[in-house]
Amino acid sequence: MPTPPQTPRIGYTAGVYDMFHIGHLNLLTRARAACDHLIVGVTTDALAAARKGRPPVIPEAERMAIVGALRCVDRVVAQTDMDKAAAQATLGFDVMFVGDDWKGHPAWVALEAVFAPRGVEIVYFPYTGHVSSSALRAAGLQALPEETGRTG
Repeated sequence: MPTPPQTPRIGYTAGVYDMFHIGHLNLLTRARAACDHLIVGVTTDALAAARKGRPPVIPEAERMAIVGALRCVDRVVAQTDMDKAAAQATLGFDVMFVGDDWKGHPAWVALEAVFAPRGVEIVYFPYTGHVSSSALRAAGLQALPEETGRTG
């Protein structure tokens, strides 16, 4: 008897992806290697501003285009809220990927409990600690000449 075809494993991850750097690329390439189809949520400008108190440096449409151009990404969607359970219900992913800096955080432990009965796994990848968009933003603003009138 022939083996029935396996359903593709759908993965999901989300982030702002502002000032795209090697940590972003590491997470996305590792995620794609661990699934058959990778969906990436790119945080909207409004959500990023609400959560961080300032808008991203790179506009939402450009961040979505950058992430979508990567060969490891199969689909890009706008992340308009932080409700990962609703995202899973809408997108139907089987596995979610996140940096291991969130492992053990109460919000992620709670999400693991929500996902378990659905058969959805959370995979934590090593965080690239030496680089972050916040650090790049701060360094870029400090490097601007004073006569631009721009402040951090």
